[in-house]
Amino acid sequence: MDPTIILAAGVASGTVFLFAAVGEIFAERAGVLNLGVEGMMLMGAVVAFGTAVGTGNPWLGLLLGTLAGGLLSILHAVITISFQAEQVVSGLALTFLGSGLARVLGENLSKAGAISLLPKTTVPLLSEVPGIGPIFFTNQSVLVYAGFVVVPLAWYWIGRTRPGLHLRAVGESPTAADSLGVDVYRLRYAYVIVGGLFAGLAGATITLAVSPGWFGDLTVNGAGWIAVALVIFAQWSPIRAAVGAYLFAAIRRMLVDIQGPEQLFGFPNPFFQDHNLTFFLGMIPYLLIIAVLVAVSGEALRKRLGAPAALGIPYVRGERGH
Repeated sequence: MDPTIILAAGVASGTVFLFAAVGEIFAERAGVLNLGVEGMMLMGAVVAFGTAVGTGNPWLGLLLGTLAGGLLSILHAVITISFQAEQVVSGLALTFLGSGLARVLGENLSKAGAISLLPKTTVPLLSEVPGIGPIFFTNQSVLVYAGFVVVPLAWYWIGRTRPGLHLRAVGESPTAADSLGVDVYRLRYAYVIVGGLFAGLAGATITLAVSPGWFGDLTVNGAGWIAVALVIFAQWSPIRAAVGAYLFAAIRRMLVDIQGPEQLFGFPNPFFQDHNLTFFLGMIPYLLIIAVLVAVSGEALRKRLGAPAALGIPYVRGERGH
């Protein structure tokens, strides 16, 4: 196994997790937990692929797929911000809704033939840098390079700008922010929609760049839940989320690759011989994600990790305790 190939593939598929995690970071920094990332990603994936099939234009597919995720997130915003409903329940319902709509819209897309995909390119000079060049800058999708730009911009926006200060204030103490003239409702709406747009973009990245095609729910295959866990792992930091996304994707790719050779490091490969071990191997990344979610489920630990203080708490103007 060539580690360069594995790491390069991890960067490509990790871009999906990166986009979804950055979007969720924006929503959660505003105090709104959205567990509907999976459903929004499915909508983005099916709309993007369907548009590319119908028009032959993957760029239009990318745009409409991104917008599809944003439109679905508006429903979550209305339910949780305007009606102050339970955010976990609304997010789960959004996942079921997005999954159902995607199945209907993608009913005949699995039979679609080859389509035009978003281009891949190699960055001159940077691709020749020893070590990182072949991994990050050689024959990668344009969306991978977009991810390299999105992460530092998101970090700078959240941590170094006045709008970012307002975002953090709304997530930490909406009452105090409101008293200073910050429109809590408007900002929460805006960032939940931003999160939906990023989720839609992540779904479109799958079907137009990383794993072209439509395969029903397996198109996303739990990537939305992984993105939610990455947000916690990253302590609500876009930079750490990017590192976690690339690492997770590389590990998942490596675990797939070692299932193939009959001989591994000169010895019989047990995963090649025993299908039960193969299934167990495929479970490992998701078991790690579950362990992270369980470990940080306590409120005290979440605060130590840096979770926004008002995360998951509906804001009602005039009430104390926000």
